[in-house]
Parts: sequence; C-alpha cells; structure tokens
Amino acid sequence: MEAGDEERPLLHLHPSPQGATSEYTRDGSVDINKQPALKHSTGKWRACFLILGVEFCECMAFFTISKNLVTYLTAVLHESKVTAARNMSAWVGACFFTPLFGGFIADTYWGRYWTIVGFFPLYVVAMVVLIASASLPIFSTSSDHGGSVHRAFVYLGMYIAAIASGGVKPCTSSFGADQFDTNDHAELVTKGSFFSWVYRFRKMGVSPLTSILQVVVAAVRKWHIKLPDDSSLLYEPSGTDASYKIEHTNEFRFFDKAAIVSAPSDNESTVPLCSWRLCTVTQVEELKMLLRMSPIWASFVIVYAVDAQMPSTLVEQRMFMDNRVGSFTIPPASMSVVGVISCLVWVPIYEMALVPLARRFTGKEKGFSQAQRLGIGLALSMLTMVYAALLETRRLAVAEASGMRDPDAPVPMSILWQVPLHVVHGAAQVFAGVGATEFFYDQSPETMKSLCAALGQLALAFASYMNSLLLSIVAVATTRR
Repeated sequence: MEAGDEERPLLHLHPSPQGATSEYTRDGSVDINKQPALKHSTGKWRACFLILGVEFCECMAFFTISKNLVTYLTAVLHESKVTAARNMSAWVGACFFTPLFGGFIADTYWGRYWTIVGFFPLYVVAMVVLIASASLPIFSTSSDHGGSVHRAFVYLGMYIAAIASGGVKPCTSSFGADQFDTNDHAELVTKGSFFSWVYRFRKMGVSPLTSILQVVVAAVRKWHIKLPDDSSLLYEPSGTDASYKIEHTNEFRFFDKAAIVSAPSDNESTVPLCSWRLCTVTQVEELKMLLRMSPIWASFVIVYAVDAQMPSTLVEQRMFMDNRVGSFTIPPASMSVVGVISCLVWVPIYEMALVPLARRFTGKEKGFSQAQRLGIGLALSMLTMVYAALLETRRLAVAEASGMRDPDAPVPMSILWQVPLHVVHGAAQVFAGVGATEFFYDQSPETMKSLCAALGQLALAFASYMNSLLLSIVAVATTRR
C-alpha cells in the first residue's frame, strides 16, 4: 500500500463553496413538509434527543431479551446448553439480518423517519407477548401441551422483536447523523461526537439496489467497448446537484463501461438519468464504493463474532462459577452490566484523553484514522477471546482439582474473574463497534446511508450464524466418545 492510501476516503464528493452563507442547510436536507430545512430551527442536537430516546428504548428492549435469553432457555424451557446457545445465536442473527430489508425500505420508499415510526410499535407488541409468556399462569404448566404453547409464545415474541429491529436499527444512527449539515464544518465536527454517544430529512432517490443492478447490466452490455482514455467523456449530466456528484476513480474500471456514451442517442436530451444501458459516473462510483467497503465489512464479522459470544457462551460460563460476593449473589446475566459500564467509561477516556494524545503524534483531527481505530478494536477483540479461553481452561482445571466428575458443575472460582474480560471488550466496542457505525455512514453513498448501515448489521448477523455453526461443530466433535 502506498503512502497516503490508508487515508484516501472511499467517498469523493464535490465540496460546496465554503464562502456561501444561507439560512438553509447546504446538504439538500428538507423539513417534514419537504421544504428546504432551516438551519436555526431544524436538526443538530435538539433533534437528536428524541432519536437517542428511540435508540435507548430499542437497545433496552433488545438487551433485556438477549442478556437473559440463554438463562431463560436453559432454566425455564429446559433446553440444553448447546441448543440454548445455538438458538440464541440464531435469534441475534435474525435481529441483525432483517435491517438489510429495513434499510432498503428506508432508502427506497419510506425514508428513515417513517421507517422508524412504522417499525417501532412492533417492539411494543413483542415485549407484551414476551411478558405474557413469562407471567401468565397458563404458561406455568409443566404438561407437554402447555410447554409447547409456552415455547411457541416465547419464540413468537422473540422473532417479532427481530422484525422490529429490522426497521429501527439501520435508521436511528443514520437519521441522527442526518441532523448535521455535512457542508458546514462546525456541524460536521459535531456529527463525530454523535456517533460516540450512540429533524432533518433527506430527499428520496432511486432505489439503491436498482441503481446497482443498472450499472452491472449496462457494463455487461458494453463489455466489448473500449474505455476512453479521458474519463471526462463518461456520462455525467450537468444538471446533477454538485453536492451529490462523486468524482471518478480508476479502480474496478470494468464498471466504467456503464457510463460510456456508445451511440448518438445516448445523450442528456434523449436518455433518462437512470437507465439500464447508460448510467452516470456517480452511479458507477456508488457501486465501486460498496466494493471497496467489502473487505472491511468482512473483518467486522470477526469483531462481531466476539460480541455474539458475550450473551451466550460467556453467560453459560458464569452459570458454572461461584457467583457469591460476600453476602450478595450476582445473577449470571447481570454481569453484562460491567460491559455497559466499561463502554460508558471508555467513551470519555477515548474522546478526552486518547484522541488528543493521538492527535499530537498523527496530526489528524480525529486522532486516529478509521483504519487505525478499527485495527485497535480487532486486536482488543482478540485479547477478549484469549482471556476467555484461558479463563475456561482454568475453570476446568479447578473442577478437576476439586474432584468433580461433571466439568459443567459450579466450581469454587469467583465470577469476578470475568470482570477484566468485560473491561477489555468495552474498549474494543468503543474502538471497533462505534468506529464501524461511523465508517458505514461516512463511506457510504448519499443514496444508500440506511442500506450501508444495514450492511454493518448484516456482518453481525453473519457472525451470529457462524457462532451457531461453530457450536454445532464443536458439540459433535467433542461428544463422539
């Protein structure tokens, strides 16, 4: 990699004139009446408080289910440890797979605001179903029929919540970032802080998936045509808003063929802007941006695979450790609070100490480049799993030394040995987790903000399904004899 390549942005936009002053935003955002958004009465932190409130409620609902799910499946529904962990991973995977469809709906039809409004009530329905399944006397029966009905209600509530998360997860962070004008330097700096501590609206455009397919089809149709040496000959209508134009790049040049004006009829007056035989340079560059993001997206699967272990196998590990601290007993699922506190502590440390310190050495405004931030998060995630493996090895050794025949029986080893694990994982979340959210927003095309946010969630879904597969493989491999 050549010097400077690491900092080359995936998104190349034509900047708006900095000298221009206006009472309206300069990034094309509108208010709820579809009129140009006034800078003094829309957006910024005032609008973000309600968005953060929705995000808080969504996170509260999701983590209330996920942090207690393994314990509930094993203790109440009497599932085995492997089955409970596998079902947990499958459900988490569903929660982070459905945002792919929610992001598509938001970017193509409803917009981020109305997608949130439409899907959020489903969370309420899901929580009502789960509360009913856990509290109504009809579900306390131990008969086979009662147990089947109980199980059905539990999984019904779980997967209604998974559908609800599909509309909320990809939209809250992107909609929050929309409240800051990307062409206003002061608001742009503030946007970075928004991502660390978790209205204006964007006009709807063509379906992002349709645009991608148009580029592929148009390029394949012109596979035999030679590319011009001068990239300025490629098709880009002069009437396109300059703030949404993306500069031409030389990677993946095959797709540039989609923007070749190959016939006399291929001109601005006779060919529509979005065509299956002629696409704009901006459309082509949007596809290129997604292709450039794909290797980084794949690396997030490793980070999120660690996250997927936290509410499943690590909860089960705590269930077989001594959870007494003096006269107080710590429920196994409650140890996740340490991870939350760790994140809350690491965020101000990162913003107030690590970033200024790194800025002295790197000269970068944000202290760390996105690649550096994500790399540190990957390393910390690896250390989290190394510590968890060493801890499990020690737990089994204590069980053997104590003469226990069942290695899964509670051992005289304090549950507090997991605290360092959560502290390190909290730091990994601040570097990689928060960095991933910012990365997918900053480096995504303007017309695909929600969809790219959903791609980040899709990495977590893949990680969860990978965990489920690994659990099955390990269970088969270690129980043969």
